[in-house]
Amino acid sequence: MYAEAVSRILVTWVGKTDLRAPHEAQLVGVGPIAQALETRSFDEAILLTDHAADEVDSYQRWLTSRTPTVLHLQPETLSGPTHFGEIYEAAVRACDLARERHPGGIQLTFHLSPGTPAMAAVWIILGKTRFPAELIESSAKHGVKTASVPFDISADFIPDLLRTADERLRARSAAAPPPAPEFADIIHRSKEVSRLIERSRRVAVRNVPVLIEGESGTGKELFARAIHRASPRRDAPFLAINCGAVPRELAESEFFGYEKGAFTGANATKKGYFEAVDGGTIFLDEIGELRADSQVRLLRVLQEGEVLRVGARRPVRVDVRVIAATHRTMIDEVAEGRFREDLFHRLAVAVLKIPPLRERGADLGLLVDHLLAQVNRESTSEPGYQQKRLSAAARNLLLAHPWPGNIRELLNTLRRAAIWSDGTTIGLEDVRDALLPTKIATPARDVLGRPLGNGFELPSLLHEVARHYLSRAMEDAQGNKRRAAELVGLPSYQTLTNWLSRHGMTR
Repeated sequence: MYAEAVSRILVTWVGKTDLRAPHEAQLVGVGPIAQALETRSFDEAILLTDHAADEVDSYQRWLTSRTPTVLHLQPETLSGPTHFGEIYEAAVRACDLARERHPGGIQLTFHLSPGTPAMAAVWIILGKTRFPAELIESSAKHGVKTASVPFDISADFIPDLLRTADERLRARSAAAPPPAPEFADIIHRSKEVSRLIERSRRVAVRNVPVLIEGESGTGKELFARAIHRASPRRDAPFLAINCGAVPRELAESEFFGYEKGAFTGANATKKGYFEAVDGGTIFLDEIGELRADSQVRLLRVLQEGEVLRVGARRPVRVDVRVIAATHRTMIDEVAEGRFREDLFHRLAVAVLKIPPLRERGADLGLLVDHLLAQVNRESTSEPGYQQKRLSAAARNLLLAHPWPGNIRELLNTLRRAAIWSDGTTIGLEDVRDALLPTKIATPARDVLGRPLGNGFELPSLLHEVARHYLSRAMEDAQGNKRRAAELVGLPSYQTLTNWLSRHGMTR
C-alpha cells in the first residue's frame, strides 16, 4: 500500500580506514562509510563491528556529527576476520532486525568497501539471494558508485566456505539417527521440523490422543498419517474427517451412527465414523469447528471408549485412537468459551505445533525442488508438456515470498508457474504472475452502518476512509500525483499533497 513508508537502509561493517578517519583525515579521508552517507541519502545505517567498544564509540560520535542518518551500532564477536560462517550469521541478523524495525518495507544497500574481502563476499551472496540489495563501493579517488556484479545465484546456495571442516564434522557427529520411513514424506532439513518429527515418533508408539496445531497448509494431515503408520495400529484403518465439512444437522449420525428407524429415511442401521475405524486411527481435522453437542459426545468416546448410535439404547464399545488438528490456538478457543475445556485436556495429551513455512527457511529450497518434481510428474501425460526447471531469479523470488498459504500455496504457485512458462525454464515473470497477493482483502464494514457509542470516533473513521481512498488512488496512478488527484476529485496535485501530509502519507 502507498501509505506504508519504505525505509532506505545502509548496512556495512566498520573498517579500519573508517576508524582512522576522525584522527587521520588528511591521510585516509573521511572513510568509506562517511563518504557513502554524505554522498547518498539513507534513513538509517546499520554498522556491524568486531572492533573494541571505546574505539567504535568514538567513531560513532564523530560520524553522528557529520550526518543526519540514524545510526545503529551492532557489535559482533568474530573468531577471525575471515570466518565466513560467523560473518554470514551476523549479516543476516542485521537484515532481519532491520525488517522487524520497519514493517512498511526496506530498501537495502550493502557497502562492500569497509571490512575484509570475506565480508564483501558475504554481502554479495546476500544481496543476490536472501536480501536483494544494491551493492556499492567507494574510494577517495572515484567516490561512491554502484558495484557491478552481473550474475544471479540461488538463495539457498551457501558455499562450503561458510562452514569450516571442523563444523561439518561436528554436525555429522551430532546428527540424529535418520527418521523412520513412515516420516519420509515430510521433506525437511530444519532443526525445528527434525525436532517435531522426533516428538511425533515418540508419541506414535503410545496409545494417547494427539492434538496438532498449525496454520492451514502446513501439513497437519501428513503428520497424522505418519504417526498412524509408525504406530502399533498401522495395519488398521486410518480415517480423515474434516469436522468443518460435516453438515451440522448430520454430525451426530455421521460421527456416531444410527439405528434403523431412528428418524425418517433411516431404513437400515448404519455405523458412524468411530465404529467404522474401530481398532485404527481417526483424524479429526479442524476440530475447532465441532459444534457444542458433538463436543459432548466426543468427550464420552474419549472417556468411556464407547459410542451411542442415534436411536439406540445401549452403547457400542470402540477402540479408536484420536488425532485432532486445528488451525486455531485451542487454548484461546477454550478461554473464549468456544471449546470445552474438559475435551481440550482429553485431546491435548500430546500437542504438536507445526511451524508455518515462513519460519522454515532451511526447508524452503528442498520443498521447492520436491514440489516442482511433483508438478513435473503430474503433468507428464499432458499434451506437449515439457519438464520444467527454475531460473535462479525465479527461485530467489519463491524463496523470498512469505507464503501465507504455506506448503499448499507453494505447490499451487508452482503449478500455475509451470502453466504460464514457455519452454523448459520457469522465469522470474512466470513466478510473479503465479504468486497471489500476500494479503487477501476483506470487505470493510459499511462506514454508514457502524454502531454509535462504545468507543465510536468520527475523526478516526474519516481518517480511515481518507487513507483508504488516497492509498488506492496513488496505487492506481502509479505514484503520479496529478492523476491520483483526478481519481479522488481533488482540484490539483498540490491539494492531494496536503491531504497526504494531513493523513500521515507523505512518504
